[in-house]
Amino acid sequence: MLAVPDVGLQGLYIGSSPERSPVPSPPGSPRTQESCGIAPLTPSQSPKPEARTPQHAPFSVVVAIDFGTTSSGYAFSFASDPEAIHMMRKWEGGDPGVAHQKTPTCLLLTPEGAFHSFGYTARDYYHDLDPEEARDWLYFEKFKMKIHSATDLTLKTQLEAVNGKKMPALEVFAHALRFFKEHALQELREQCPSLPEKDTVRWVLTVPAIWKQPAKQFMREAAYLSSLALPTTSPQAGLVSREDAEQLLIALEPEAASVYCRKLRLHQLLDLSSRAPGSGRLAREQLRKSRHSRTFLVESGVGELWAEMQAGDRYVVADCGGGTVDLTVHQLEQPHGTLKELYKASGGPYGAVGVDLAFEQLLGRIFGEDFITTFKRQRPAAWVDLTIAFEARKRTAGPHRAGALNISLPFSFIDFYRKQRGHNVETALRRSSVNFVKWSSQGMLRMSCEAMNELFQPTVSGIIQHIEALLARPEVQGVKLLFLVGGFAESAVLQHAVQTALGARGLRVVVPHDVGLTILKGAVLFGQAPGVVRVRRSPLTYGVGVLNRFVAGRHPPEKLLVRDGRRWCTDVFERFVAAEQSVALGEEVRRSYCPARPGQRRVLINLYCCAAEDARFITDPGVRKCGALSLELEPSEGAVPGRREIRAAMQFGDTEIKVTAVDVSTNRSVRAAIDFLSH
Repeated sequence: MLAVPDVGLQGLYIGSSPERSPVPSPPGSPRTQESCGIAPLTPSQSPKPEARTPQHAPFSVVVAIDFGTTSSGYAFSFASDPEAIHMMRKWEGGDPGVAHQKTPTCLLLTPEGAFHSFGYTARDYYHDLDPEEARDWLYFEKFKMKIHSATDLTLKTQLEAVNGKKMPALEVFAHALRFFKEHALQELREQCPSLPEKDTVRWVLTVPAIWKQPAKQFMREAAYLSSLALPTTSPQAGLVSREDAEQLLIALEPEAASVYCRKLRLHQLLDLSSRAPGSGRLAREQLRKSRHSRTFLVESGVGELWAEMQAGDRYVVADCGGGTVDLTVHQLEQPHGTLKELYKASGGPYGAVGVDLAFEQLLGRIFGEDFITTFKRQRPAAWVDLTIAFEARKRTAGPHRAGALNISLPFSFIDFYRKQRGHNVETALRRSSVNFVKWSSQGMLRMSCEAMNELFQPTVSGIIQHIEALLARPEVQGVKLLFLVGGFAESAVLQHAVQTALGARGLRVVVPHDVGLTILKGAVLFGQAPGVVRVRRSPLTYGVGVLNRFVAGRHPPEKLLVRDGRRWCTDVFERFVAAEQSVALGEEVRRSYCPARPGQRRVLINLYCCAAEDARFITDPGVRKCGALSLELEPSEGAVPGRREIRAAMQFGDTEIKVTAVDVSTNRSVRAAIDFLSH
């Protein structure tokens, strides 16, 4: 890149120099209305990004909401005693044998679209509705993954209820967040009546680390919407308002788990590696043992797990949840115990719902895919009953379990099948090619343990492959410890498979005793000390398109643009941060922009991203427009036309990409935002 004369802005304005300007949109046709100058900073020439310690407003209490695919909950702690984490009250309803410190991620709306209930209450009420009446109600479950899987997520994205009716996804999430806020504040008021509500609560929302920026922004927008009165709601207080954006933190789920795990004692952990392979003893059995046997681990072990770790030690956190597996690699730093991310977050859609999908596919093989589709639509409440029955049996599955498992079929299923097909379900089972599922005399599906374990295999294999691929990366060599966390990590099938596959490599596999609450508790700790993760890795390369002076032999001829007698190379990708680049918390990337005309009130600059580190042009394969940086300008009295500098500072080292801006001529803040949702 050519050296640029210093004209006071480390760059040049449009009309004053031929060096560079933002690329117009669409590429190739210069924009003269909204364009502005850009500082020509390159990795070799730019000053080192400035790192600032983030300043956070004081809060009296932190409330974290773990918004999961299959189950959700909240916890909180007071600033006066930040490590004393209070779990939410036991939820009403629930399933026998299942801890009720979380509630199913189920939302029920009336036929008119008004909020009715959430969690166990929603599920049980929907279950008790008359089948015909239930067809008009809007019941949403496991809807979080729709945000991850949406390829073109926008504020208008729709979600489909169990009955097939659709509703704006943003409203669905806003209803759920509003419910959690009301539930949590009610409990806070009971525990601390003198606690003022306004500006005293910091809210923390958990999201998978593999979520892209649009999905993170979507959750924030839902939180903002929850503070407003929807057309179908009463004007109740929601989570946060847009004006109080700092009151909400987005926490990455495996990071939250890592923050919590580093606080644990050895007696609070189950070391899968401490048992000899083939002993036949499952982790689930160990988790159910008395506290005496857990104490035995301490007495016969090597003492505190974290006492063994030194500065520079590395470990992996595998967050196995309902919808995704999320992997992160951290290095412990001293003297303050901060964490450094060694490789960008990775993972995929290998959560516990994959086992549910495999069961649904099994039913399709037995009874016909068309019948299952019809039954789900016409008897949605009965379908929910069937999934609940399967979930109860899924939790008891284990690689060494003896005896078959019985899964109850709702009467509605049996009756509906007979009316649709003209014969009963027992006949369907005899005629099907599935020979490991039988019909029991008690009127249930009888499935062998081997058949149940087979339902786990595609999902479990995906998790292990992701972990093995991560461990093969040169950036994470030397890792000796793996924390297995998340709701799906409670599964003995998953624990056994991970230990069998990875234990032979010398990897120590550890499971916290409260494995299903690890992320939730860690999110509370993260809210109290957001700077604990000091360095992160950028998952993508981000930048803007600019016009550079054309250099023959260096730039492709098709990129030549002649304007006012000057030769430009268009579509040049100037990066702000590269994929895999380590970025410290608070580290800023600065650029200066100049409005193209006097009185201009808004500057809009397209942002581009890609997975590659060395993209040269915004038209290269894999480079795509991902968002827009907007700067809202106030009238500047007395400013020299064409010489007004707006200095933007972007931060890529936090859980969200952030931007601030200042008008240099007035030293006033400029409203700046990055929008990843508007297309």
